[in-house]
Amino acid sequence: MSKKRKKKKKNRLLIEDGKSFKARLNSFLIRERGFLVLIGIFFFIAAATYQTPHIAMWIGFFFAAYSAIANDSIQTIGTFLASNADKKWWVLWLFIGGIFVITVSYSWFTFDGDVTYQRLTSKGFEEAPQRFVFLQVAAPLFLLILTRLRMPVSTTFLLLSAFASTSDGIIQMLQKSVSGYFVAFGVAIILWLTLNRMMLKWFSGEAHPVWRPIQWITSGCLWAVWLMQDAANIAVYLPRSLSVNAFFLFTGFIFLGLGVLFYLRGDKIQRIVTEKSDVTDVRSATVIDGVYAFILWYFISVSVIPMSTTWVFIGLLAGREIAMSLTDSSGKGRPLPRTLRLIGKDLSYAIIGLIISIVIAIAINPIILDELILFISS
Repeated sequence: MSKKRKKKKKNRLLIEDGKSFKARLNSFLIRERGFLVLIGIFFFIAAATYQTPHIAMWIGFFFAAYSAIANDSIQTIGTFLASNADKKWWVLWLFIGGIFVITVSYSWFTFDGDVTYQRLTSKGFEEAPQRFVFLQVAAPLFLLILTRLRMPVSTTFLLLSAFASTSDGIIQMLQKSVSGYFVAFGVAIILWLTLNRMMLKWFSGEAHPVWRPIQWITSGCLWAVWLMQDAANIAVYLPRSLSVNAFFLFTGFIFLGLGVLFYLRGDKIQRIVTEKSDVTDVRSATVIDGVYAFILWYFISVSVIPMSTTWVFIGLLAGREIAMSLTDSSGKGRPLPRTLRLIGKDLSYAIIGLIISIVIAIAINPIILDELILFISS
């Protein structure tokens, strides 16, 4: 084939690819038109209220409450939803919602109005915001968009970074989160390499009915531990000690938001869980939730510094997927190349979320950039 004909063919393929991309983009815009209109309205509300602190803090909280839980549902209640698809949504909602109310109420009573288990007492977050900028109120809306795109980004980085008074808070969060990823990855590799073949034998056939209550207890414990770590992402907009009325508004709104989430069965982000190997089996889901809860509990006991539970979660699933690929690639595990691509995709999304959160933090407080450069160069 001559160079001229090759060039024509290449140009034709580029034109076809361009048309295909345009068609996909148009299809997305049509399919998500209602969501995009809603997001536009929310951005307008953020712009109209951010200069009025006592209103902006509640608008930011409302946005953060649903967006954080909607994105992080894959970590804590994703396997619970996947393995209980046959149950009525409102039964699952009342169970998880009840645990939420008990967990935050305990913190509120114990820590003098603090619902975050003292996560916001760490350096850089100890002071409640007295004024807001537009990006702080709008930050959860970026999270909603990323959630709609099924990207498991870190709500901790995206929301808390917007309120960091210095780079120390961001650096400490990053260090703890990266260590959480590798700890979870290592624990999962060792556990599933050691036990996967045995679990394949133990978990064959129909699950015994006793597994159902065990899974519900395990998922409930995981949800409670996750709240101890991540309630800070939502409460960062509010005073560090909530009054009775503020506490009831905080609790009631999130409780209702959970109802919407369960009604939607996790929405689009749920696919991050269901695309993984063997998570709809109640026994596998119980083991995943139990290991994840144990790791989160360990990091809660280490320090009050906030961390990204998303990074811990994708590290856990990554180690599990590799172990299953190595021990059972012809069965429930996937071939290793496909597994690595899946892991790379999840990790890249998490890194994208980290980059976006740092950009937002720098846009709000330019001093953070100088401090980060100084930290990297030192």
